[in-house]
Formats: sequence, C-alpha cells, structure tokens
Amino acid sequence: MRKIILSLMLMLACSVQAANKQHTFMVGDKTFLLDGKPFVVKAAEVHYPRIPQAYWEHRIKMCKALGMNTLCLYVFWNIHEQQEGKFDFTGNNDVAAFCRLAQKNGMYVIVRPGPYVCAEWEMGGLPWWLLKKKDIRLREQDPYFMERVKIFEQKVGEQLAPLTIQNGGPIIMIQVENEYGSYGEDKAYVSEIRDCLRSIYGEQTTLFQCDWASNFTKNGLDDLVWTMNFGTGANIDQQFAKLKQLRPNSPLMCSEFWSGWFDKWGARHETRPAEAMVQGIDEMLSKGISFSLYMTHGGTSFGHWAGANSPGFAPDVTSYDYDAPINEYGQPTEKYYLLRKTLEKYTDKKLPAVPKAPMPLIAVPEVKLSRALTLEQMIDRKVDSHNPQTFEDMNLGWGMAIYTTTLPQIADKSVLTISEPHDFVQVFVDETKIGTIDRVKHETSLMIPAVRKGQTLRLVVEAMGRINFGRAIKDYKGITKSVTLQTEQDGHELLYTLKDWKIGLIPDDYAHLAKQMAVAHEDLHTAFTNNSSKAGVYIGSFILKKVGDTFINLERWGKGQVYVNGHALGRFWSIGPQQSLYCPGCWLKKGKNEIVVFDVVGPKETTIRGQAQPELDKLQMEKSNKHNNPGNCPDLNSDTPALLGTASSGNGWQTFRFDTPQKGRLICIQINGNQDGKLQTAIAELYALDAQGKRLSREPWVAHYADSENLNGNHTLDKVFDLQESTYWQTERNAEFPHLMVIDLGSEQTVTAVEYLPRAEEGAPGSIKDFKIFLK
Repeated sequence: MRKIILSLMLMLACSVQAANKQHTFMVGDKTFLLDGKPFVVKAAEVHYPRIPQAYWEHRIKMCKALGMNTLCLYVFWNIHEQQEGKFDFTGNNDVAAFCRLAQKNGMYVIVRPGPYVCAEWEMGGLPWWLLKKKDIRLREQDPYFMERVKIFEQKVGEQLAPLTIQNGGPIIMIQVENEYGSYGEDKAYVSEIRDCLRSIYGEQTTLFQCDWASNFTKNGLDDLVWTMNFGTGANIDQQFAKLKQLRPNSPLMCSEFWSGWFDKWGARHETRPAEAMVQGIDEMLSKGISFSLYMTHGGTSFGHWAGANSPGFAPDVTSYDYDAPINEYGQPTEKYYLLRKTLEKYTDKKLPAVPKAPMPLIAVPEVKLSRALTLEQMIDRKVDSHNPQTFEDMNLGWGMAIYTTTLPQIADKSVLTISEPHDFVQVFVDETKIGTIDRVKHETSLMIPAVRKGQTLRLVVEAMGRINFGRAIKDYKGITKSVTLQTEQDGHELLYTLKDWKIGLIPDDYAHLAKQMAVAHEDLHTAFTNNSSKAGVYIGSFILKKVGDTFINLERWGKGQVYVNGHALGRFWSIGPQQSLYCPGCWLKKGKNEIVVFDVVGPKETTIRGQAQPELDKLQMEKSNKHNNPGNCPDLNSDTPALLGTASSGNGWQTFRFDTPQKGRLICIQINGNQDGKLQTAIAELYALDAQGKRLSREPWVAHYADSENLNGNHTLDKVFDLQESTYWQTERNAEFPHLMVIDLGSEQTVTAVEYLPRAEEGAPGSIKDFKIFLK
C-alpha cells in the first residue's frame, strides 16, 4: 500500500511539474513559434463577464470541441474597478481563474487588457468615474488618465503575469490598446501603454496591436506584432496586402474575424451567413494565417453593461448573441457544426465530443407581478442645485434621476428644450405626462401646454449604456447642459432658462432596490394594484420543480431592467428587437424564485413568463426604421451638382474632389450606375473633407433620406457613417436607378471632397460607377 501511495504522489508531482513547465511563444519567419515549432493560432473570443461563472468550463470545452487551440479575451477595467481604488477580481470577475480553467482544458490564452476594449460594452470598458474630472482626455497622455491606467494594469498584472507561458501558464500574447487607428493617431500614447505592459509581463512576452487594414500604420510600433481586424466575407488577400508589403516576413493574423454582428435597440437582429464565415476561416488556415473568431461565444451583457454606438446614439441590446457559432445560452448552432467540420481538416488529433449543455431549457408558467415601489419611493438621495447636474457630477454611475423645478406662468404653449439629454427623458407637468425626449431619435425638445406659475416640471431621466466607440466615449449622463422654455408674448419672443432644481437619484443595482422595498414593505403587493400601468418596481415569484435555462418574456412591458434572485439579467425595451432576457439556470433554484422588474415607463400587462427559446428579432415600433420619408427627399432637378463623376472599380478607399469648395448642410449622392451593371448598390463608409482637406466629424451626422434600403441584414443608410468598415448601406435588390441617399451634416459646412469606401468583399459587390454629388 505504501508503495502505491508513493507512486501516486510521484505521478501527481510529475503532472504538476509538467503543468508548470516553462514554454516559449515568439515570432518566427512568417509564423508564430510555440516552443520553437510553427504554430497557427486558432482562437475563440469569449468574455468571462458575459458568461455565468458556473458555465465557464462548459463554454471553454465547447470552444475546444470546435477545434480551437486558444481563447481570446478582453479585461474589462470598469467591471473590476467600479469605484475608484476598489478592485474586484472575485467570482465572475476572477479572470485568473478563467485562464487557469483554459489551461486545465488544454487551451492557450490571448489577453487584451485595454485599457480600452470597445466590445459593445459600457464606455468601451473605461470606468465612468473618470468623467468626474471634466477636462480629462481619454485614451491620451492625460496625466490623471495615465495614472489610473497604470494602477489598473498593475492590478491586472498581479492576477495574470504569473500565468504567461514563460511562467508555465497559458497566456501566449498580450494586446496593446485596441483599434487605436479608429480613434486617433498618437504613437507616443500607444508607446506608453506598450511600456507599461512590457514592465508588467516581461521582455519575453509577445505584445501585439490590432487595427483595420485602412489605418493600422497610423500607430503601428516597430517592436510590436501587427494584426488585422475584418469580418465575414472580406477579401482576405486584400486585407493583408499592405502588411505583407511592409513586413514580408511577419506572421499573419486576423485578430478579430467577425462571425456576426451586435444588435441595437430599434433595428433588426444582425446575422451573417455561416458558409461565408467558414469559407473565410478555411482560406486563412489554408494559407497558414492565424485568427481569432470574434465572437465564438458572445454571451450576455448582464445588468447595465451593454454600451452604445456612435455617431448619434445607438444603444446596444442586452443579448450579445452576435450570431456566433455558440449562441447566447451556450448551444451549438449551424455555424458551429460547419466550422467544426472545417477545423477538423487542420488538426492531427480527433476533436473532443461536443459537450452537453449544463442545464436543460425550461419554460416558466405565467406569473402576475405587483407594484412594490413608485419611482419616487426608489430615490436613494437628493441633490439641490441651481443648475442641472450630470450623473457624474452627483457621483451616480448608472440608473436614473428625477429633475424637478417650478414653472413660471406661460399663458400659451411653449417649446421645452433640453440641451443634450442623456438618454431617455419622460416629461411631466405635475402628474400629467406630456411626452418623451429620446436621444436615440436625436430629440431635444417638445411642446408644453400653457402652465400656471408654481406648477412642477418633472423630468424623469434614464441613462442607458455609455458610448463605447469613437471620440464620443466621453459620454456624460443625465441633463448635461441646460433646460429652457421658449414662447411668444405680445409679439415678443421670451426665453426662460430654468433654474433651482431638486434632483432625486435612483441607482439601478439590486441592493438598492431591496433596501427600498424593505422600507416600503407594508405596501408590498397592495398599495398600487389599482394603478399598475405606471412606472415603478414590480415584484413576484414563481415555483420550480426543476431548474434550467429560460428566457423571461417582456413583450408587454415598457423599458427598464430585470432581476431574478438578486441577479441582474439586463435591460429590456419594448421597441425590440430583443423581447426576452436570458436567465441562466445556475441562478435559479428549486422552489420559490423571486423576480423584480424595474419598469421606467410602465407595462401594458404585469405578467411575465419564462419561455424555452429566446426572442431576439421582434420589433414593436411606431414607424419603420427606414429613412424614406417623402418630405425629406430634396428636389435636385434645378440644382448644379458639386461633382459629376465616375468611380473606380475594386476595393479600397477613393476620394472624389470638387473643382471648387461647396457649402451646404445636406450631402446628396445620386447613383446612376454600378460597376457590375446590376441594380443593387452598396456603400460601406463615407467621409466629407473640409476646406483644409480634413475629415469632418461625423458625430452630428443624421441619415436624412434614402429612396431604397435593404432591411434584411440591417443595411440602412446610417451604416455609411457608423465607423464600421464591414457594415454597409444597400438598396433593395430590384430598386431601379437612380438611387438617392442624403446625409444631414448637422449644420452648414464647407466641403471640398467626399471619401468613399465600397464593400470589403472580393470584387466590391454593389460598388458605384456613375454618380452626382450635390450640396444643399
């Protein structure tokens, strides 16, 4: 027996020694080298905060069974440091535990520690409290920003530096910043981030940076690996052409090969063809090109962590399904099996069996909820202020605020204008709801009826996710400037700037709701049942004999958030396309389960149910999201075009220069023919150049009019200025020429040229040929 025990102990010691054996990962001639041998990275992008910790290992095994050899993950600064100086790497935030699970399952890891990550995540991963410093310059060498970045990166390093491959861990590469070419040109800043990470992870760790083929040289550092980001259907040779020219001996890697796309409120669910995704990966592997599939499993932006995109304000839905091979709730899709079949060709080992889901899918019978709190009862603390203050001014990260003030007497109707309301405002005079002002719709004002002196103006402001991409990430919440009333009296125009505000603050976390419900427990289930259509907190429970994953249907509710057994499921909004919230079975229990719905608008019905399938593509909007209002179509018949031109064929940016500068607010592009001779037209991106030849900011741009838009795949007009080169505007298949698209620049501008990008796919399908450009 003693010999057996000694033998087992020796075997255990040898296995531990083998697990901790030091390895090497470095750049070789046209390839990566793992322990000195050529290695092709086949990475699955997954995000640990978007997966319940109980499901981490299942999702890792799903990636392994797919044929991947590496996991790629962001580190989200704002979820680890939600308050300045208070770090959390426990539970679902235990990124080191996730990496160790990857190694346990024979997977390597690529870490992308930002500080900025994008990822359709609140403020791109930057913490909201940075905005308490009004003059801060984000993602630049601002002293305070850099101080906090280095503290954060050091804390992450304490977790992850021991896990690099040189230390016997799974981490093979570390990314420096993230797609910085889409933000600016600042090699000094990128160099400082590089130096910070190098000091933490050591000289032997491979550092890389990612960008797009159109901008990767802007911030490319000589001592870093350069990788490209592009999506399904892209012309792969064209994407790497410039890199191969500049670095002929560099290994090639697509660090984000987009399997699908993210969804935003008020637009159809995004999908990408499975065959095109698999074909792209097959082509890359046949050429020895490494890749990371973004996303392989998207998961869920639980709670308030979904971000918003820009220009304008386009908040992301809670689901981060991404049309990925492994869907939001961990099940394999058609893409999964097609990709697995392809990846089998590029491995000399039999792939593991596809693991079974850790939980079954279940339905939950309909349950009626009762209102437990009004909005006013949810107020945590109050602030008195002469002028409106932002959430950040008042030390509120997420949630809502109720701004109230007294009104002057105005005998006639007046126009209420909120300067930059962020984000969704319900306007009340006393208890009467006048209407809403919605940032998504670019709204800033509405008409107010005559009011008496002393009546109360109440503005209920809900913040959604902060912008996660582009310069607009400096996204304050609440009323960010001023509130005015404008009216006419005796032939004169009167303007009132409203002052002396009382502001009630409502955090959106469950702990706060539970505390407020405890205070008002005597009203629970009874006080508001006769008035249940209004906004507030609703509570109920359901009994389960067995637990499983389910999807809480919220089609009859308004707008807000949901908590089950204290876990935040995420945001809902009746406009869709997402009409259900994923509720992981690991957060449920046999017997009684509590559900709390915080509805800032108020439901049509106060019942919920859990269904066995998600609803991710059901819009419930008052009008179409097409931009084809005939009243917005300009009359160009008597106008002289700024340019009558012919575009070139093929991929890549083109510049159309005017003979003389033109002034106008509307850019109108009339397309009279395509390169391929077909009717269907597509444009990926547009820029306008000013009098100095510099690109105008597209932040104020609005899609004004398009005679045709293909809603299948969300190919709407706003795609031509959404900062994403892989998305595009496309006309319907049989729409006749000429095609007309009109962009509102936000104000009159001097324009000297238009830059145009066709689709990224090989042959640039739908690219324009003959066109006219007008300024109106």
